[in-house]
Amino acid sequence: MNAAVQRILSRPEFGPFVLLVVMVFVFWQINPAFLSSRNIGNMLAFTVELGLIALAMTLLMTSGEFDLSVGSLFGFCPVLMWTLYNTGVASIEVGFVLALGTAAAIGLCSGLFVTRLRIPSFLVTLGMLLVVRGSALVVTSGFPQRTWDAADLLLAEVLVGDFNVGGLRVYMSLFWFVAAALLLGYLLTQTKMGNWLQAAGGNAEAARARGVAVERTKVKLFVLSAVMAGFAGIISSIRTAAANPNSGTGYELEVIAMVVIGGTALTGGRGTIVGTVLGVFILRLMRNGIVLIGVPGLAYNIFIGAIILGMMALHSWVDRRRQERY
Repeated sequence: MNAAVQRILSRPEFGPFVLLVVMVFVFWQINPAFLSSRNIGNMLAFTVELGLIALAMTLLMTSGEFDLSVGSLFGFCPVLMWTLYNTGVASIEVGFVLALGTAAAIGLCSGLFVTRLRIPSFLVTLGMLLVVRGSALVVTSGFPQRTWDAADLLLAEVLVGDFNVGGLRVYMSLFWFVAAALLLGYLLTQTKMGNWLQAAGGNAEAARARGVAVERTKVKLFVLSAVMAGFAGIISSIRTAAANPNSGTGYELEVIAMVVIGGTALTGGRGTIVGTVLGVFILRLMRNGIVLIGVPGLAYNIFIGAIILGMMALHSWVDRRRQERY
């Protein structure tokens, strides 16, 4: 029994889980409206959009890389899709495919720059962030795309259709998030590629010596990260009926914070999809909860910084305890 408890306590997801439970209880006690159906529905709508990006970022960071361009892709892909649709160049379905195809090409370029030219992913994706964001601003002349009525579009229903469950408004995007979490969680923990990307992040040279296709694996993850960011941006644009070229500004750092808080190692080699899901809900519930209890929204970054430092200290302590035992 003691050994089982020790295993649970040593898991990287344990700390985030406890923090999430404590947060929910405290916010609910201060303001019962925190757990109202309306508030939960509002939180879920936006939480899963950032969550989709965080899931892909988890795999990329496990392999030892970053992608700072996800926020700009979140804004660029819906701008591209709706520009093609609003100008009559393509149907909404074709625009959707072209937008995600463009995101995949951008991710491929980032991956090749990192793996072929040996440029740190931080610098590559920082440059790509500026290129993509600038492209979105040029396409729109800096203005949001005009609003539209997406109610009759099949694609909109498939991606963001909503329905009520006992007073709780649920969007289809929640099911896309759950499906992505299950699929990527399985890939990370139950497949050969999952072993490859963890090995690549832990010790790339040793992984290569064992026949792991490190470069190919990382390129695929950059493509996945870019496509998921574009997909999340399109979902958001349909839900809010707006495609703003500045959407997603700052999301890259918030997504990385979600992944790190969840227990994925910042230096690579260890990742957890379950932890990332917890990290996603921790940050989004924190943003919502501090507003409901009367704390100025401008103080959000203070709380997030404190959570990051606290979780890093906890993960470091757990790692040291694990090393002492073995």
